[in-house]
Amino acid sequence: MESETYSYKTLLKSSIEVLYKDKKSKFYGYAFPIQIEDDVKPIIAELKNKHQSANHICYAWQLGIKDIRYRANDDGEPNNSAGLPIYGQIQSFEVTNVLVAVARIFGGTKLGVGGLISAYRETAKLALQKSNIIEKKIQSHYKIEFEYSDINPVMGLIKKLQMDIISQKMEIRCEIKVSFEKRNEKTVLEHFAPYHKIKFSELN
Repeated sequence: MESETYSYKTLLKSSIEVLYKDKKSKFYGYAFPIQIEDDVKPIIAELKNKHQSANHICYAWQLGIKDIRYRANDDGEPNNSAGLPIYGQIQSFEVTNVLVAVARIFGGTKLGVGGLISAYRETAKLALQKSNIIEKKIQSHYKIEFEYSDINPVMGLIKKLQMDIISQKMEIRCEIKVSFEKRNEKTVLEHFAPYHKIKFSELN
């Protein structure tokens, strides 16, 4: 039986620039927190603008907690010599919702596939080591629908169960959207179960 996941590791903010050198080739490494795949393109474009003399800007990203999506890009380097070694470090550091990119400026001496794998791996490792890695709690999101006459028990439960209110509409028929730590979901559902007039449903 698959165990439930209640937290994940990601980056608090973008890393500082790191530099790795091998046979006069320079490898500039960066790690960025991302939320969606569309975040990747503008970051890579910015790096291309910053490193206009770079021969390659290779990268890997991963998104998701349970349903993992990822991509590794060699940007013209030999197949699997850059993107996958970078992605290997994302896996090694067990982080997600992250993009790691490496800009290479050729120094005149070929490194060979083995040398490239090692250089991209080490640069990605340095970038992640210099990052502020944090643990985030997975949140559950629910909607509470109830008559205004039931506002006291509802607000009491929200306070008792330490829920965060996302939005609220207070009319004759009220609606409050809340979030709370996923690990507490069973307890929350048990507390709301006796209140048959209060509709408590998960938000997609």
